[in-house]
Amino acid sequence: MQEELNKVLTELKYRNYSPQTIDSYLGCLKDFFTYLEGNYEKYDEFKIKEYLVKKKSAGRAGQTINVYLNAIKFYYENIIKITFKINLRYSKKPKRLPIILSRDEIEAIITAIKNNKHRLILSLAYGAGLRVSEVVRLKVADLDFEGLSIHIKQAKGAKDRITVMSERLKNDLISFCTGKSPADYVFASERGGRLTERTMQMVFERALNNTKINKPATFHSLRHSFATHLLENGIDVRYVQELLGHQNIRTTQIYTHLTNLAMKNIKSPY
Repeated sequence: MQEELNKVLTELKYRNYSPQTIDSYLGCLKDFFTYLEGNYEKYDEFKIKEYLVKKKSAGRAGQTINVYLNAIKFYYENIIKITFKINLRYSKKPKRLPIILSRDEIEAIITAIKNNKHRLILSLAYGAGLRVSEVVRLKVADLDFEGLSIHIKQAKGAKDRITVMSERLKNDLISFCTGKSPADYVFASERGGRLTERTMQMVFERALNNTKINKPATFHSLRHSFATHLLENGIDVRYVQELLGHQNIRTTQIYTHLTNLAMKNIKSPY
């Protein structure tokens, strides 16, 4: 089994898949191979369908089953070189509007953090619209203090993009980068190396709990709020799309549902 998983790992890295996708695919295939009990290279369409049905019966969401299906498809098409015949997609989870924090709520969360480094990380994530994975991977060379911009490298979908740097954070970021080489992480852990994503998610959760905000917000809500507040400020949705790195503008347009100022001015007749 491990030999087959190593082949998949090599191929995924060669094709520049994201670390998250690599972890997901390897986990799915390890489970699938265990279910097969050997003879992994034999393409058995019925066995694959039976496996997916069991996942569905176990209560797995349609979106999760699709990940299993994509991982299995990748294995047979790219490792075994067999045409994958199953044309099947399970329904995705229903789309929900993202959780947005007001400017005052974001200030309250940031103020609740006592650690200067952690406070700056959350401030930067909001001010630049960064994912947690992006902010913990930032290198000194990615920051352009003169142009007030940040170069996000190999983000989701293996794409680079440029986003904005808040002038309010410029001096604090310069202080954090003083004495570091261009290849160093901006926010290194106490033991060296980069901070983990989970660490920063926990920092956000603790800060949220220390406020009176009753929203099921997450670290990613900072990015949602960045987009929404830009649109409220009158920034064109196409520019917001570029800053967020969305491939399809429809992904960005979800925020327009939250920034319809005309709708907000409507009063209930009751």
